[in-house]
Formats: sequence, C-alpha cells, structure tokens
Amino acid sequence: MPAVPAGAVPSPNIWHHTATYEIENRAVDPDGRIEAAMAAVAPWDGRTVLDLGCGTGFHLPRFAATAARVVGVEPHPDLVALARRRTRRLAGVTVTQGTAQSVPLPDDSVDVLHARWAYFFGPGCEPGLAEVARVVRRGGTAFVIDNDASRSTFGRWFRRGFPHLPEPAVVERFWAQRGWTRVPLDVGWSFSSRADLEAVVRIELPTSMAEQVLAEHSGTSVDYAVNLWWRTF
Repeated sequence: MPAVPAGAVPSPNIWHHTATYEIENRAVDPDGRIEAAMAAVAPWDGRTVLDLGCGTGFHLPRFAATAARVVGVEPHPDLVALARRRTRRLAGVTVTQGTAQSVPLPDDSVDVLHARWAYFFGPGCEPGLAEVARVVRRGGTAFVIDNDASRSTFGRWFRRGFPHLPEPAVVERFWAQRGWTRVPLDVGWSFSSRADLEAVVRIELPTSMAEQVLAEHSGTSVDYAVNLWWRTF
C-alpha cells in the first residue's frame, strides 16, 4: 500500500473516522445549496472536473452525472481505495493519489476545480493555489468551500475549538487579495438521530470542546455557515 505523500496535511476527521465522516457528508447541506451556487457560477455539464482532496469520493458521482470527465485526487491511500471502489462502475471517473501542492495532472487540463474542506485555510496554502492556477484551463473556474467562522452556531464552535487558526477577517482578506470572490452560504447540518450528531461533533472538535457544545445544544440539526470562494482563470 502506498504511503501518504510528503507534504500532505493530516485530516484527522476523515482519516481516522471514515465511517462517521460519511454520516457527516450525508448530513451537511441537505438542500444542495453549495452545488447550486457553484452551478450558477460555472456549470460542469460536459466539462472536466477535478475534486481536489476528494476523500472517499463522496462528491464524485454527483459531478459524474453530467460532467464529461471527473478526476479525484486524494493523499491518503486508504481513502483513494474507497473512492475508487465507490466510482468503479462510473465511466469517465478516475481517482489518483496526490496532494494539493503537487497535483498529478498536466497543465491546463481542468475546467472546474472543487476543494471542499480540504484544508485551504487561507494563509499558508499558497503552494496549493499555485497548482490550482497551473491545472485550471484559461476560462476555467476553481471553487474552495470552507467554514465561515464569523457566524452561525458551528462557526462559533469552530472558533472556540481551533483558536490557533487565522481570524475570519484575515482569511477573507487573503482570498480577496488574490482575486477570489466570496459567496456566503447557510447550509446546515441535519442528522437522522442525536447519536449521529454527537458522533460527528466529536470528530470535528477537540474532545473537551465537543462535550461542552453538546451539553449546550439540543436536537439533531445545527445552523452552519460556509464560504464558497471562486475564481475564473
């Protein structure tokens, strides 16, 4: 089994709790607002799509429904294997191991690039953004989806759990200065059970913080804000 490539940023939630992360993927954005906002900017029908940091390939079939070609790139070998298994019957889908800093694709080979919660936290991700600019064709569009820590219940939890990350204003300034456009979205988490919500919170926040917020929050849903950043090259 190949090793995790050098330079890959660990993703403890999906790397170590793959089944629970699948529950999270199914619970987030139940109304499909992220995909709708992306399609309003740059539809991928008949085009080549790259899902950078594709994990287990959860989003690959959604793109493959209308795209001409879909490529998933993921650093963790176990997740690469799961993504290949998920898409093995889908024509035009390939999954390969690689990192954001060294995307295993030729120059100018992608029309639409999607990176969702793939550790593009603003300052520090410049090597990955250089690769985005290299692989996206002229006229192509890149999308980065990340937490909006400035608002929403989950945004407050995120700030409390990860105070070492840059402040939201710093992150927004980073993207804006590089020519990216921000689309703020309210997407939400909606779980089928309280047990599922609790399991996901425990993989997304440090243990002590997870227990604190679960004691404060009732029910099976959470209001959740994200930023959809996009840029056409």
